[in-house]
Amino acid sequence: MFDDLMDGNARYAESLDLADVPGQAARGVGIVCCMDSRLDPPAIFDLKIGDAKVLRTPGGRLTPDARIGLVVGSHVLGIDRIVMLAHTKCAMASGDDTSVIEKVRQTDGTDLSGMRIGSTPDQMAGLRHDVATLRRDPLVAADVCGMVYDVTTGRVERVC
Repeated sequence: MFDDLMDGNARYAESLDLADVPGQAARGVGIVCCMDSRLDPPAIFDLKIGDAKVLRTPGGRLTPDARIGLVVGSHVLGIDRIVMLAHTKCAMASGDDTSVIEKVRQTDGTDLSGMRIGSTPDQMAGLRHDVATLRRDPLVAADVCGMVYDVTTGRVERVC
């Protein structure tokens, strides 16, 4: 079931040289983005391995775990700039948590009630809220910017 991934890793490891790649974010960038498979944050910003710390959440929302990563990253891992990266055509921007929970229940009966999913019917309001929250957070020692990636054109727009 996972043989294709192991084969891919073998090919990857053959040509990989991480000897000079530091554990810190070489370009000082932390990116929080959606788990959507159309997003490749290092490629989107022309970054190399080691340039940025990338955290993925459903909808690219600021979750408690993402916040912990950014706090630690801004104090220990060299992050001095944070990009909250939303994207067009995001499934998590098509309704609220209740609608996502209901879709899951209808699919296979799994009950996610009580779980914070992070979906929002107003993606821009959610992005602005998350950016404002990080900017006010006394534990986050970095500049924060909100951006939207267009999955059709590949372009990024800075929105806040």
